[in-house]
Amino acid sequence: MTDDLSDLRAALKSVPEAGADAKARALALAMENFDRLQGSTDTARSSEDRPQRVAPLNGVRRMLNLLTSRPALATTTSIAALVIGVAVILPVADLRSPIPAEAPALKAAPKPESPAATLDSADAPADLARKAETDLSASVVVAETAAETVVGAEPAPELMAEMPELAEVAPPAPAGAIADMELRLQTEAVPEGGTLGYIALDPVLAPLPDVRQPELQENTEAYANEPANPVKVTAEEPVSTFSIDVDTASWAVIRSTLNMAVLPTPDQVRVEEMVNYFPYAYPAATAEQAFSSSISIMPTPWNPGTRLVTIGIQGALPEVEARPALNLVFLIDTSGSMEDANKLGLLKQSLSLMLSELRPEDQIAIVTYAGSAGQVLPPTAAADRATILAALENLAAGGSTAGAEGLELAYQVAEGMKADNEVTRILLATDGDFNVGVSDPEGLEVYVGKMRETGTYLSVLGFGRGNLDDAVMQSLAQNGNGTAAYIDTLSEARKVLVDQLTGALFPIADDVKIQVEWNPATVAEYRLIGYETRALRREDFNNDKVDAGEIGAGTQVTAIYEVTAPGSDALLNDPLRYGTATTTEAADAELGFLRLRWKAPGEDNSTLIETPITGREAATGEARFAAAIAGFGQLLQGSVYLGDWGWDQAIELALSSRGEDAFGYRIEAVNLMRLAQSLAAN
Repeated sequence: MTDDLSDLRAALKSVPEAGADAKARALALAMENFDRLQGSTDTARSSEDRPQRVAPLNGVRRMLNLLTSRPALATTTSIAALVIGVAVILPVADLRSPIPAEAPALKAAPKPESPAATLDSADAPADLARKAETDLSASVVVAETAAETVVGAEPAPELMAEMPELAEVAPPAPAGAIADMELRLQTEAVPEGGTLGYIALDPVLAPLPDVRQPELQENTEAYANEPANPVKVTAEEPVSTFSIDVDTASWAVIRSTLNMAVLPTPDQVRVEEMVNYFPYAYPAATAEQAFSSSISIMPTPWNPGTRLVTIGIQGALPEVEARPALNLVFLIDTSGSMEDANKLGLLKQSLSLMLSELRPEDQIAIVTYAGSAGQVLPPTAAADRATILAALENLAAGGSTAGAEGLELAYQVAEGMKADNEVTRILLATDGDFNVGVSDPEGLEVYVGKMRETGTYLSVLGFGRGNLDDAVMQSLAQNGNGTAAYIDTLSEARKVLVDQLTGALFPIADDVKIQVEWNPATVAEYRLIGYETRALRREDFNNDKVDAGEIGAGTQVTAIYEVTAPGSDALLNDPLRYGTATTTEAADAELGFLRLRWKAPGEDNSTLIETPITGREAATGEARFAAAIAGFGQLLQGSVYLGDWGWDQAIELALSSRGEDAFGYRIEAVNLMRLAQSLAAN
């Protein structure tokens, strides 16, 4: 078939001769051309004899033929140019104007007459031009109707009547489908008349991602703590006795909780572990001493009528080359509760960091436990890092938690690794969720305590939140003559297992006990801040059979007392009517007397060191920072002893006494205080 538009253009450009004969010849030529163009050499095949399965598409094909004809394409191109021009010209403020209800709608052009009737005229070229224009108008109507069908509006009734198959192939879309378009073409009524333009839809904001912090499942977590120590009357109870504690787990748990945008609960707060988390510049011990002690006295920041007595203990730090060989058993919890990335995944990374700190003669074995216990790595020289790392990498979580069975196997493996003049220790890594084989927790503690007598100590690393059993971890560590730490980040793993590895694994003093006797003449009341879970009876101090804490190489311990002088306005207790009057009246009388008792590792008999507390010991910046952390802990506990002292004062004290902070631990504490202050305000 020839190109209709080309023939029409040629016909329109032909200039007929003047006169009636020329008109007759032109009309005859036009009729001849029309008849020829409408004809076909082949008989048209009826669509009715097409297979039934493709018949519904015939209407669609006819519609597409109309849309892709040259008149339709030319018209839609013109409309697009018109729309772009109007969108540019219209004021920006009008683009979002509401559409009036009375806005005029676009109307379809009348249906054209048959070609023969149109050509039956003496003015053939002009009529042919009008026919082309009418066909273009009709194509516009068909194109608009098809566009409405695409975006979801109902097709025009004329089109549905002409092509009933369209209803089956392209059913109307939901009414709300049009709202998904960013812009839509509308007719907008303005005072001067109708203007075609774009009406922008209201912006649709995508929903923000859920940024809520994970919630703690506090009903499944258990913490080892006791009520805060009360104020004691010196005349009634002048002696205070407790076991030292070098654990730091509470600080890491508090940090983890605050970073979840939640304030810690009071039972998560052990003030002494918060204070002991930080390194202090205490005097170093001499070569002949296992540790040294120092005392500092300062006014109490939260109570002008009292003073703080800070006792610092610094363990000796031998050269790394001088320390004995280490036999280390990794006892790893691989139960289903350890599946989270911040549990078994972080555990693997943490233990990998530790390998670089070991010496070639050290040995490592790995025991795991889930539904049952097993040895996944026999004793292996630390120099064979590839084998150890491969064993760690292959660990996977699953099953229940047979903790008792795992402990028993770990002690068996450790026993086979022992040799003279070597240190043997089990490092238990778990979330503390023991749920199989531990029907008697107290019996488990007795078992661990019995095994420490053989020289194998047990330390505990806690991982993860949600079902953290801090109480079990603390109990096992205390009875195993070891330490308990909580690992919430890889940075914390480096601090515990790299920076403090020697102190965590190599003890220099066992069963370390502190006893302070306060002088009633100079101290009417006193209060030990923290160490509630480490309290000992007075008679336990001299009993070498009573277990206490250990100090590792280079380890520090800090204890803080708040004391009140007789006659102070800060006294909380009235004097006894029948109490015994004190006889010491000297102005330079001692505040108290410090006693330290400890054993060398493997020894049965203890050594006693005594130091008077004169009351003239100078305050230090280290003691002031320790006081700021102690105040922080008491604020988290909701202590009744702080009065009006609050977050601003704690932050100011910590900043002013920050001192040297090589690793940023102290500024992190300040930021955590600020975070806690914001959470408390809400």
